[in-house]
Amino acid sequence: MTKKTIKMAALLLVSTALVAGCGKKKVDNLPPAAEGTDYGQAATDPNAMGAGQIMPGSQEDFLQQVGQFGDRILFETDRFNVDAEDQAILQRQAQWLAQYPGTRITVEGHADERGTRDYNLALGERRANAAKNFLVSIGVDASRIQTVSYGKERPSALGSDEQAWAQNRRAVTVTVR
Repeated sequence: MTKKTIKMAALLLVSTALVAGCGKKKVDNLPPAAEGTDYGQAATDPNAMGAGQIMPGSQEDFLQQVGQFGDRILFETDRFNVDAEDQAILQRQAQWLAQYPGTRITVEGHADERGTRDYNLALGERRANAAKNFLVSIGVDASRIQTVSYGKERPSALGSDEQAWAQNRRAVTVTVR
C-alpha cells in the first residue's frame, strides 16, 4: 500500500467513527408542559382535532367551503374587471369570511408571462385591488384584506399557450392567521 492509500483509509475510518457517534440521544423523561399549554392534547382530549380533520377558519377550511377553485378569479388578457362569474366566487368568499371575523386574507394578483415585468406587476396589482374592492363593497372590512402583486413571477400553469395564460391571469385569496 502507498502512503496515500493508507492515509485515505485512516481518514475514512476516522470519519465513519465520527458519524456513527453523532446519533440522536433518546430522552426518557420529558419535563411537564407549562401551565396553560395544550401540548399533547390530541392524545388525551377526545374533543381535540384528530388527524385528517380540517381546522375551522384555516386555509384548508376556506378551500373546502368555497369550492375547489373558489380561492381564485380569472381575468381576460390585459383586463382587471370583475365579471358576474367572479362576483359569485367572491360572494362565497365573503360568506366564509363572515363566519370567521378574526381571519385576515391576502389577495394575490397574477399575470401571464407576456408583457414586461413592470407591466405585469402593475396589472397584478390592479387585479388584486379589483377583487379587494368588490369584497369591501359587499361588506368585508377593508382592514382584513391585504393585496400583493406577483406579476408573472408565480405562474399557476406552465406553458406558453392560451390555456396556460388563461390560468395565470388571476387573483387568488389566501387566508392569514
